[in-house]
Amino acid sequence: MYQVLIVDDEPEIRFGLRLKADWEGLGLAVAGEAANGSEALERLAGGGIDIVITDMNMPVMNGVSFLEACRERYPGLKLIVLTGYEDFDYARAAIRSQAKDYLLKPVSQSELTAALTKVKQELDEERSARSERETVQWRLTQYYREMKEHFILHLVKEEPASERWVRDRAKMFELDAWAAKSVRFLTAGLRERGIPDDPDARTPGKLRLPFEMLCREFAGTHPEQPATFRDSGYPGLIHFILRDDEAAAASFARELKACIGRHLGFEPAVGAGQPVSGFKEWKQGYLSSLLAWNLTESKIRSAGREPSYGKSVLTGEQVKVLRHDLIQGELESFEAAVREELTQAFLDSQVQFVKLIFQLYLLLDSTAEALGIRLESEEKLWIRPELARELDTVEKAAAFLVRLAKKIRLGFQPSSGGSEQSVIHAAERFIRENYMDDIHLTLLAERFNYNPSYFSEWFKAKTGKTFIQYVTEVRMEHAVRLLAETKLPLWDIAELTGFSNPSYFSSKFKKIYGMSPSEYRQASSEKFDTPDPKK
Repeated sequence: MYQVLIVDDEPEIRFGLRLKADWEGLGLAVAGEAANGSEALERLAGGGIDIVITDMNMPVMNGVSFLEACRERYPGLKLIVLTGYEDFDYARAAIRSQAKDYLLKPVSQSELTAALTKVKQELDEERSARSERETVQWRLTQYYREMKEHFILHLVKEEPASERWVRDRAKMFELDAWAAKSVRFLTAGLRERGIPDDPDARTPGKLRLPFEMLCREFAGTHPEQPATFRDSGYPGLIHFILRDDEAAAASFARELKACIGRHLGFEPAVGAGQPVSGFKEWKQGYLSSLLAWNLTESKIRSAGREPSYGKSVLTGEQVKVLRHDLIQGELESFEAAVREELTQAFLDSQVQFVKLIFQLYLLLDSTAEALGIRLESEEKLWIRPELARELDTVEKAAAFLVRLAKKIRLGFQPSSGGSEQSVIHAAERFIRENYMDDIHLTLLAERFNYNPSYFSEWFKAKTGKTFIQYVTEVRMEHAVRLLAETKLPLWDIAELTGFSNPSYFSSKFKKIYGMSPSEYRQASSEKFDTPDPKK
């Protein structure tokens, strides 16, 4: 509600004005009263007043002086002038001070309501315009870009969230128009060319940052206006989402290569994935672009035809079973399944065989990332695609992949704390990286292949907090940051930090920090000694 200050030296007039308007119905609230201009200025200094209804003939500081002070100090204040004197000087002073209305006493209920309605409408329009400006400004910030890219990464790397959550987030990040479109993912990156003789030489590895900046700038000014994102699991690669137009995608790739080549002296490799439709298929589209990028320089052909790099070899269910075996340490089952799939792919074609190697590697790499386990650079196929061509038999490929699986499993069981503690660390990291998403206990338990009830009790025993408490505290830390660094409305802040609605967010915020989100924001000069919630 907008706050109103009534200024008149006669108490009965002030009381009468309170009775002559349906303040709540108008979306207004009388925040206070003052008997003269001087007293009113003291009240205005405290902030929070949007509208002033003032008499002109008052002691100490009359209406003329008061209006001039308001015009100088509070140019955004809405002024409604009342007077019992039909004096042109008063009218002229009101006009000069940009008063929104000039009413003669005694004021009727309809006149006051009409004047207040007019002012309320102006305030609504100004607030809406200001909100739009702030939203536009926010959308240009690094934070917005990071949140948008995180949403895209969720779509392409995690299990599909609820349709409503995806729809709402897509709308917030202006991706809702892509929901029904057929799109194509493109992956671009500079190839490493071995170890240079000169350690100071310019190499692709040293050009990752300028490469990323050029890719983003190129995409931002290109007529296709693709969505652009980066996956920390594959540093050095930049990904684009374009409408499904093969000719347009090929043109985009050629122009990108030429642009990067002119500025950096290295031409990137660009892989185009298979076309996919709907957010649920984006995961497949992303995987196909990674596979295509890894095979861009391969000389492999099948029966004299161009290989279809887009289509993956493993089904989603097969990937889920293999991930389960890996996390649970059932390596014999994992190895047997890998050897069976490799043998079948080897018999099908060389293309299928190499594609399967890459897909299995991507499964291992993403699992290692989720568990906080680092693979060495010589083990990373995404920067050493030639390694896949060296794995030219089932035995060689299986040995390489199983060795990585054993390393991941070994890293998942540190000498102190056991494997269960490493699961807790991985779960905490997942929450901190995905707090804004629609995460829940069942999702996390299934991710690490545990019974939800057991996982809930175990998580509390290991962290000292329930799953809900832990998630809420992580979300609140980021909510405080948004309240301090942006002017976003509470609705957006609640949504961006993973809360179901602003009312629930506000009640939880006040319970944890002892004040409402609005009170925290209003106290702009006051800061919490620590961003951590109360214990």
